[in-house]
Amino acid sequence: MEVRASVRFVSISPQKLRLVIDQVRGMDAQQAVTTLKFMPQKGAAFVSKAVASAMANAENNFDLDPTSMYVQTIFADGGPTVKRFKAGARGRYKPRVRRTSHLTVILAERGVK
Repeated sequence: MEVRASVRFVSISPQKLRLVIDQVRGMDAQQAVTTLKFMPQKGAAFVSKAVASAMANAENNFDLDPTSMYVQTIFADGGPTVKRFKAGARGRYKPRVRRTSHLTVILAERGVK
C-alpha cells in the first residue's frame, strides 16, 4: 500500500531541495527522519516534516504500521517564482528571483515476512 504526503510552496529552490532528497530516497521512513534531523541544510527540515506527515497519514488514515514503511518515491518540482527588482549601480536594476518548490513523498510498506 502506498501513502502520500505533499508540501506545496516551500520557500527553497528545487535544486537545493533535491540535494537533500537524494540522501533519503529508499531509506526506511523512521531512519530517514533521524538522518534528516542531523543534516545542516535548510531543506532537511522541510523533507523531515513531509516524511513524518506521510507516516502519520499511514497510521491514522490507513491503519498501517509506520515502522514498516520506507521512502519509495520522493521528488521536488518547481513552484511559482517571485520576481522582484533591486536598484543596482549606475541607475540600473538587478533582478531578484525567489524560487519555491512543491515536495511530494510516497511511502510504501516493506514486504511482510
